[in-house]
Amino acid sequence: MTKLKGVVLAIFVLLLAAYFLLDLGRFLTLDYVQSQLGAIQAFTRDNFTGAATLYFLFYVAVTALSIPGAAIVTLVGGAVFGLLWGTILVSFASTIGATLAFLTSRLLLRDWVQKRFGRTLKTINAGIEKDGNFYLFSLRMVPLFPFFVVNLLMGLTPIKVLPYFLVSQVGMLLGTAVYVNAGAELGQIESLSGLVSAPIILSFALLGIFPWVARALLSLFRRVKPPKSFPRPKQFGANVVVIGAGSAGLVSSIIAAGAKAKVVLIEKHRMGGDCLNTGCVPSKALIRSARVADYIKRASEFGIDDAKGTVNFAKIMERVQRVVKAIEPHDSVERFTSLGVECVSGEAFITSPWTVQVGDRTITTRSIVIATGARPFVPPIPGLEQIDYLTSDSLWEIRQLPQRLLVLGAGPIGCELAQSFARLGSEVTLIDQAPRIMPREDDDVAALVMQRFEQGGVRVLTGCKAKSFVRNEGGSALIAESANGDVTLSFDKVLIAIGRKANVEGFGLEELAMPLETRGTVKVNQYLQTAYPNIFACGDVAGPYQFTHMASFQAWFATLNALLGGLKKFTVNYNVVPWATFTDPEVARVGLNEQDAQEQGVAYDLTRYEIDDLDRAIADEEAHGFVKVLTQPGSDRILGATIVGYHSGELITEFVLAMTHGLGLKKIGATTHIYPTLSEANRFAANAWRNARIPKHLLPWAEKFFRWRRG
Repeated sequence: MTKLKGVVLAIFVLLLAAYFLLDLGRFLTLDYVQSQLGAIQAFTRDNFTGAATLYFLFYVAVTALSIPGAAIVTLVGGAVFGLLWGTILVSFASTIGATLAFLTSRLLLRDWVQKRFGRTLKTINAGIEKDGNFYLFSLRMVPLFPFFVVNLLMGLTPIKVLPYFLVSQVGMLLGTAVYVNAGAELGQIESLSGLVSAPIILSFALLGIFPWVARALLSLFRRVKPPKSFPRPKQFGANVVVIGAGSAGLVSSIIAAGAKAKVVLIEKHRMGGDCLNTGCVPSKALIRSARVADYIKRASEFGIDDAKGTVNFAKIMERVQRVVKAIEPHDSVERFTSLGVECVSGEAFITSPWTVQVGDRTITTRSIVIATGARPFVPPIPGLEQIDYLTSDSLWEIRQLPQRLLVLGAGPIGCELAQSFARLGSEVTLIDQAPRIMPREDDDVAALVMQRFEQGGVRVLTGCKAKSFVRNEGGSALIAESANGDVTLSFDKVLIAIGRKANVEGFGLEELAMPLETRGTVKVNQYLQTAYPNIFACGDVAGPYQFTHMASFQAWFATLNALLGGLKKFTVNYNVVPWATFTDPEVARVGLNEQDAQEQGVAYDLTRYEIDDLDRAIADEEAHGFVKVLTQPGSDRILGATIVGYHSGELITEFVLAMTHGLGLKKIGATTHIYPTLSEANRFAANAWRNARIPKHLLPWAEKFFRWRRG
């Protein structure tokens, strides 16, 4: 503890001790105030300046020490000094005292609280940095918590001192005036008949309606002010128009239709979006075929000799399309029409916040949900335009296996497809400018996947930056810059897999002057509301996560908020976000990993269980990988979990459930898991946490006790 902290803490403790030991709280009661009010008023008439100074300093002390009773002191201010001077004195004294309490909390507690609970406070800190002034103003206008609690809690956040002072001054002014006015009227009562006078009744009425008035004012301040104004139709043809029939758009439509709202779903290409047609479904079908090919190569491990298999790539790609076709009815026009959704094929164009144009048809709607998704990002690398490159969209059109495949990007998409094509027989080179593959995962996770890549024949070049594409005698090549100089990588096909770009162009957002985030997604608030109050966005076009399951998750919030039109708002939160990369071994995680925790300064305990010791994994010849769990120090509360191994994407769900519902590792360890299954790995990880915390110093005593029991 610094010297300054020690001094402040000592002063604070001494003053609080004096308050309780001397029973100073008796001066902040209505009985005492009523008994002394006449004397105080007389003293003030004779010495206004001295009385005002003493009152001001007393009020500052009460609020600075976070002593309950400020409301009574405020009423006294009105009764003694009247409405004008009472409001001035209380307004400045309360703000100065509040700021002193704020600074004391910040000095003594903030560093410790942020270090210990940084993970929990991450969302709050981000919200305060973005809209802290408005949050504070809201709390001052509508006191959901006592003001002294607000002072102490705000001191733990990143809000700056000067804005805190100014916002508090303005935010408390209306409430201060209402309370001071009530005190002023009460101070003029000379008989019981005064209690039923019009001014007294009005003052108490103001006290009663003040929270409602404050809420109404806050609603006006908070109301989203659109960049442009448009005329509002008198009637609407739909409750919701959804643009885009990918995961987010389909879920939005089915929720709206299920609520019996009139919903119009517009899609310009194929129902199901990227996930069904070019993303999740076809890639997992390809991964499955590649894994079967790998099993054939490994057949001798399972006691099967002379197993042979010839890869027929065209048939594999036909199987991929067969899988897509089998799932397609789930997302079809016919199904959604039967559920009450009006499906419209065509290009949508938003002409106003209440009108959407599709061809010659104009649809009027109370709300719009933008769910236009994203597309592969193609970087501006010189020479790329001369190359017949592939992306995760166009890959599924090829029917001939590339002999030499260059994959640009070692994120989830690049890693999954690089390994699959290598298993199918391509000579694969995976390149990324990051220092290692899978940069969002921990080092040990990436290292294990990297080891399997090398064993499977994938050539990996990290720390390499693509400079230009060229044509040569061998076909095409990439010139890449590395720490050892430029390298030339020849290929037959190149797959660009370095990320995705939100689809925000060509359907009216430019004309609406719709604000975008720096990463190119539509800017939304915690309700997934855009700059226009009745236009919402969800899924890849809104971010921040480009996962199908998160698009569905966001769609629920966006649609309910769109349907209810402000009558009730649902706040989206990202406290528990799972995802998986379907390489072999699979990588699945939820919450924090070690890399995240260290970057955010979150303290954690680490528990690790090696899957190579798991019976089912051994029986399946898949004994590799691990379960890694981060917990809050001194608790079994799960901060995050990472699983690397066979079917990790399935195993992570138990940790997702636990984190969502506040279950700790003790609950997982106490749950019966079927033997022999891969899911036992989760229980063993939980038991490893418990075993590490057995009080070993008591074991010798336990041994003596049981020896005594044996006689």
